[in-house]
Amino acid sequence: RSIKKKKKQGTFREDLYYRLNVINIRVPPLRERKEDIPILSEFFLNKAQGEGHGGLKKVLTKRALEKLYDYAWPGNVRELQNEMERLIVLAGEETKITADMLSPKIIDASEKGKVQGARVHGKLKDALEDLEREMIKEGLRRTGWNKSKLAKELGISRAGLIMKVEKYGLDKRKVLK
Repeated sequence: RSIKKKKKQGTFREDLYYRLNVINIRVPPLRERKEDIPILSEFFLNKAQGEGHGGLKKVLTKRALEKLYDYAWPGNVRELQNEMERLIVLAGEETKITADMLSPKIIDASEKGKVQGARVHGKLKDALEDLEREMIKEGLRRTGWNKSKLAKELGISRAGLIMKVEKYGLDKRKVLK
């Protein structure tokens, strides 16, 4: 929801807009900063347990965390918080939260994401290059063209990433369109 658009449409008070518009901070959605999922998950698990919803400290298994990474989080951080609170209640006396305890929508999205958009014809080399190009293109958008950060995410060197960006002709001006 853009307050700026609402102001232009006349559905938001202009004087209030200027009072609130001191500094603009863009906080990317959770789907663009998945590296925050483990920290936020642990925080919300601990918070929910502190509110009397659980006995022993509960932790997510590696597989459960992988499923959380695969999910798109349309409800952003609040959806993650709700999921952690739900898991605390469902886990009962269990200390490990496993992947099968997650909401069906998270499990289903994780499974669909594995094959969604997969190319199943043609040469394997071409399909892998297409996948690599798309991962790099999306990663560059998501990280605001921070090549060091993206290289670290992808597990390759910065120089290797730069070579691939040049190989696929991923010019910043073209990709941002």
